[in-house]
This record gives sequence, C-alpha cells and structure tokens, in this order.
Amino acid sequence: MIRIAFFDSKNYDINAFDSELQQLGPEQEVQIVYYEAKLSSKTANIITEDFDVICSFVNDKIDDEVIQAMKRCKIKLLALRCAGFNHVDFSSLKNSIPVVRVPAYSPNAVAEHALSLMCALNRKIHRAYHRVRDGNFSIQGLVGFDFYRKTAGIIGTGKIGRAMISILQGLGMEILACDPFPSPELEEQGVRYCRVEELCQKSDIISLHCPLTPETKYIINYDTLALMKRNVTLINTSRGGLINTQDLIYALKKDRINGAGLDVYEEEEAVFFEDHSLENLKDEQLLRLMSFNNVVLTAHQAFLTKEALSEIAHTTLHNIVSYIHKGELHNQVLPDQFG
Repeated sequence: MIRIAFFDSKNYDINAFDSELQQLGPEQEVQIVYYEAKLSSKTANIITEDFDVICSFVNDKIDDEVIQAMKRCKIKLLALRCAGFNHVDFSSLKNSIPVVRVPAYSPNAVAEHALSLMCALNRKIHRAYHRVRDGNFSIQGLVGFDFYRKTAGIIGTGKIGRAMISILQGLGMEILACDPFPSPELEEQGVRYCRVEELCQKSDIISLHCPLTPETKYIINYDTLALMKRNVTLINTSRGGLINTQDLIYALKKDRINGAGLDVYEEEEAVFFEDHSLENLKDEQLLRLMSFNNVVLTAHQAFLTKEALSEIAHTTLHNIVSYIHKGELHNQVLPDQFG
C-alpha cells in the first residue's frame, strides 16, 4: 500500500485525484489522506512514518524544518502537483529525497487565461460588467484598441509561451520573444527573438511565461518598466516573483503603463486559494494593486480547467506509482534545474 499525505487540498483536487485513483484500479493499492492545511513548518507535525509520499502544491513551503521532518519519517518521495518548484529548499534536501513534478498539465489553459486577462483589460470588461449591474449603460471611458497588427512581447517560449504565441498570431499580432534558448521552429513562424530591453521598448502587450529563477526574479522592475510604452499592457500568469510589485505599483500610480493583468502575486502564499472575505486583508501591496481600476487580478486560477486537473492527477499518480513500485523516476527535478 502506498500512503500519500496530500496537503493544501481543495474539492476540485479531491474530485480529480479520486477519479484518477479509480482509473488506476485497486491492484495499485494507493491511499490518499487529504489535508486542507498547507504544508509548512507549522504543519510539519502532520508528517508521520505512516506515509510514503508527500504531495504538495505551489504555495506549500517546503523549508528546512519540513524537510527534516520528512527525513525523520523516512518519506520516500516528494511529489509536486505543479510545474514550479521554487518553494522547495533543495539545499536542505541534498538529494536525500527525490522530487518529481508535473512539468506541463495544460499549456492551453494558462495561455487562454492570459488572453482573457488581456481582453478584459483592453475592453474594460470588468468595469463594464459592474456598470451594467448598477444600471449604468454609458460606454464613456471604455475605449479599447485592436490587437490586430500590434506587437506582443513573450518572455519565455516554453510550452505555455508557445501556446500563447499561437493564439496571438491568430489575432494577427507581431511577436517578439525573449528566451535563453531560442526556437528555430518559432523563428520560421515569424517570431523574432531579442533582448528583454528591446522587447520592453517595442511591445504593446507583454506576457510572462518563464519560470522563476535567480536570473528571472524581478525581470520586470523599475528599469524595464521605464523602457515600456505608456500604453503597454502587462500580463503575468507565471510566477509572482517575476515582477517587483513595488515598482509595478509606482508605474501604475504614475500612469507609466496602460494596465496589468495578474494571476500571480509574489506574496500570494499567505492569501491565495483561501476565502478571506470576512477579514481585513493586511497585505498593503496587494490592497494597493486591487485599488487600481486598470488592474485585473485573479487568484492563481489560470491552470484551473477540467482537462488540466485531470492531467495533474494522472501525471502525479503516475510519478508516484512508477517510483514506489518500480524505482523509476519520471519528471524528476534535477540539480541542474535549480543551480
């Protein structure tokens, strides 16, 4: 029997994983214990020797205290049910417990959500919705622009970035891209790679689709924001730490950019995925972002489609069963991926 401690569980997680367990069949002997709590040093006591595998999500904090608890309890595998892994302290792991992840669950889901943020900001959908709900049918101040023949800057041309490029080329947009590994295939399709400075200067829309690494942390900052056109729209469905929030707030206050569509936030782990509607939020930067009428903020839901949830469950359980039963590591996070 493989026993899995599953942290930060929501109803949609439970439904997707229970459905996948049925597909696995009873012969695999997998049992999942679902915990609503996020995994952190405060909840590390939940980990016991009864478990073989820890399954965590993007806003769990796998720090040294958690890792020491995993080692004491002889946990065999850390299974991330997400693509990102910057929330794991690999220096503390020191290759003692293998880590696997879900490298791609639905690139189209994330790209389509990025497009939704673009459209909402451009055509002021969020503002129009509230006006009509209040009986105000004026269209003053709701002027947008055609995407056709505008320039989109895509930072990161992995699977999600490529899906986004395909969508935007379908809208007739010119594409600039920035990635340490340019794709000859994309270049043949008319994508032009350039440095991030040129991309910021020439793009009408900038969409972030790169991982959070020491090289990309705060890639959007005071200097790169200062290079952008005043009518630029900034979209981030990747990682909150790609944007320096204080610098973004300054740019928004000074009307240096047209607007921002954000599905992620650099301090989101304290807020996102939970209902805080009966509380006063204490995060002043988040409150300031929410105060701008040219900011559309969603709570890290870009991945949230039926297809993506199914793929997350399938890949995660495949990763776990393959390792525990066969000693095979699929989708392992390797040392050279995090330096």
